[in-house]
Amino acid sequence: MSRISAVFMGSPDFAVPCLQATASCCDLRAVVTQPDRPAGRGRKLVAPAVKLAAEEMGVPVWQPTKVRDGTLASRLGDLDVDVIVVVAYGRILPPEVLSAASFGCINVHGSLLPRWRGAAPIQRAVLAGDTITGISIMQMDEGCDTGPVFERTETAILPFETAGALFERLSPMAGECLRGFLSRFPGVPAATAQPAVGAVHAPKLEKSEGAVDWARPTAEVIQHVCGMDPWPGATAGRRGQTLKLFGAGASSRTVGRPGEVVGVDDEGVHVSCVDGCLRIAELQPPGKRRMPAKAYSAGRPFESGERLE
Repeated sequence: MSRISAVFMGSPDFAVPCLQATASCCDLRAVVTQPDRPAGRGRKLVAPAVKLAAEEMGVPVWQPTKVRDGTLASRLGDLDVDVIVVVAYGRILPPEVLSAASFGCINVHGSLLPRWRGAAPIQRAVLAGDTITGISIMQMDEGCDTGPVFERTETAILPFETAGALFERLSPMAGECLRGFLSRFPGVPAATAQPAVGAVHAPKLEKSEGAVDWARPTAEVIQHVCGMDPWPGATAGRRGQTLKLFGAGASSRTVGRPGEVVGVDDEGVHVSCVDGCLRIAELQPPGKRRMPAKAYSAGRPFESGERLE
């Protein structure tokens, strides 16, 4: 039996294992990814991770600047493929692209749909304090992650796990789930409609969401610091500067006023919340790299009773 033919659409590091899975299971005819973007202080053009991986494989790469002018749909139609696999491509696809392959577009999504539909499902799961998340493989429709689901695979969110660490775990997991799925496709059970109950939107993160509210319960502040790591980073004000906070965990220190620094040791800086304390292992001053909180404090000591804003 000949292998199914496919096009892969995706952009960031998260999608690379799924690209590799598609290439191993299918006749991969093209890869569609975002255009190169300026990044860093020098604003040099940087290629998407998927582009770099596809070029190593020798697969043709397309980087359209528009997806709704009909050009992409026409090129996809000319390839006459069985399926289009979409993983974190970064744009909403129009109907003519969704229907450009015989079996349409299959999406691999980093949550247990219908929970966390949208651009930031992994970060939002950590921010909300979810204990379980996973991977969903679904048939795409015109909605935002609203299509029927073929299968879901669960995994626990570990205590104090950051969004970045969860990304690193879910990315290869997504690749393995897709590999198993494509090895059976199209002979898989029909996708089932998502339940209406439990649908939650996961909008992309904004820098303005980073600010910590020390008047919240300790568990929620820990979730906030973990969910904002690595980007945009949880933030707190100190002496007119904005510090980024990383490595949140529980602390048994005596509770002070919300935001009050109640101690610094090898574990980090201990800060009081409304109902307890947490420790922050690393701090990042403006224009500097992340550093252990104790090292930061050695050069910029915290005064007795000082509070982070």
